[in-house]
Amino acid sequence: MTRLFNTRRRFIKLSTAGLLGLSTSFALGSCNTNTQQAEISTSAINASASNGIKAKVLRMGYQQAGDLVRVTGVLEKRLEPLGIKVEWAQFAQGPQLMEAMNVDKIDLGSVGETPPIFAQAAGAQIVYVVGSRRTEKTGRGSAIAVPPDSPIKTVRDIKGQKVVFQRASASHYFILRALEDAGLKANDIEILSIPNVEASSAFLEGRIPVWVSGDPHLARAEILGKARIIKTSQGLDTPGGYYIGRKQFAIENPELLRIVIEEIDKIQRWAEIHPKETAGLIMPHQKLDPQVMDLVLSRRSYGLRAISPELIRDQQRVADYFYQNGVLPKPVNIQAAVLTSEQYAAITPEAISQK
Repeated sequence: MTRLFNTRRRFIKLSTAGLLGLSTSFALGSCNTNTQQAEISTSAINASASNGIKAKVLRMGYQQAGDLVRVTGVLEKRLEPLGIKVEWAQFAQGPQLMEAMNVDKIDLGSVGETPPIFAQAAGAQIVYVVGSRRTEKTGRGSAIAVPPDSPIKTVRDIKGQKVVFQRASASHYFILRALEDAGLKANDIEILSIPNVEASSAFLEGRIPVWVSGDPHLARAEILGKARIIKTSQGLDTPGGYYIGRKQFAIENPELLRIVIEEIDKIQRWAEIHPKETAGLIMPHQKLDPQVMDLVLSRRSYGLRAISPELIRDQQRVADYFYQNGVLPKPVNIQAAVLTSEQYAAITPEAISQK
């Protein structure tokens, strides 16, 4: 009996020791795995810091019309392993976005050609990071519109009328050029500056005689049968939109910008050949009717183009036009908001062309 008890006791001790050893090996294995993952994460973060990424947070601005980059989360997926958080802030239009950048609320955002000119005139420390690619569709989603029963048939007919658009937005340059082509001047119309998101309802109710607007607000009015287009900005000699960044942020984070530009271009190029899938991604966020969404996407241009001397010359021409027409109180030197060729080489992926 004593022998049996001693044998059983030795079995229990050996079994317990075996279980403890097995448990310890699992714990050590788990600890080693966690340690390795932590080391990999730390290495990635340290590498990013030494490769031109100082920021721990990327503050992105987007306009009320929505942003494919935001809804797909492509930046978050790419930047999270580097220890970088992405924050998003929504704005009615480009001028409001640029104002936020001027007071250090955001680091990067997409706007038309006009808002950065006015921001620079106001003393904002900004830089042109990358341009938007222009295609044969560019300008189709921006137009001068009137109610369907309006007697106005041409741009020349808007003389003496109240014309609504957001000052310092892309619509500002468009309407000035349209007036010039029709033999009119800015003082031939009464300008009311109202953001699209606010003007949309008033136009749909017939309380705005002439509206200079863009998608998705324009598309919605068209689908509802509330708008008649008298002129689009298609063919307008504008350099198009840009991603604009805070100057100090751009200088300190070249590798971060390179990653961001690469991901933005990739998702836009994907959207260009997958319109149905793109509509499915955007509609839940914009809450648009499918018909409106289809119209918006059918006339949207995708992809980015590198900042080049030619593009900057085109942007300078727009700035000079505003000054010559008395819209700006002083000339604006676009070159002051341009990085060096070496800095652009550091932030621009090879896949981004200059066209």
